[in-house]
Amino acid sequence: ELMSMTSYVWVAHDEKPAALRAAETYMAVAVISGMVTLMGLFMLYSKIGTLEFVGIRSLIAAGRVKPGDLRLIAALIAVGFAAKAGVFPLHIWLPKAHPVAPAPASALLSGILTKTGLFGLLVIAANMLPADAAWGNAMLIFGVITMFVGALLALFSVDLKRTLACSSMSQIGFILVGVGMAVLSGFESGAAVHG
Repeated sequence: ELMSMTSYVWVAHDEKPAALRAAETYMAVAVISGMVTLMGLFMLYSKIGTLEFVGIRSLIAAGRVKPGDLRLIAALIAVGFAAKAGVFPLHIWLPKAHPVAPAPASALLSGILTKTGLFGLLVIAANMLPADAAWGNAMLIFGVITMFVGALLALFSVDLKRTLACSSMSQIGFILVGVGMAVLSGFESGAAVHG
């Protein structure tokens, strides 16, 4: 959420109407998705009594919690990270924010903010649902859709910074496909994880 606040300032920097609208869109997506993530964290704590990854993994390994029971909770937690990453359909802020943000802010949005969201999705996959086929397939499907929608939007873009935003979205899709493949392989395939 601290990243959301600072990123809002980056996007609204020049205070023109387009920048303020893009910043409002970004903040709305960030706050709503953050609240969904918080709801998922509350449900996780209520269900298993811990938010520590070691505790979650040990409960799953001991068979006290089935990974299938965590799918809804993981999906809720993932919403906030997916919004930060710009995963379809939560990508709506990305093509709006980049063109109006200063160039250094666009680079930070592409290089740091979206990758932080992906890191969160990877952590959820590795710690809550490491070999769950349904979760892996969901990551794979969202990754492929994000990849193609981002590439298509970039292809028809005439603004260089919007093209960067859409290209970043497409690259997020590629990485999400790797996360999905890693989950489907139970994190046994070094190629998927390294990819």
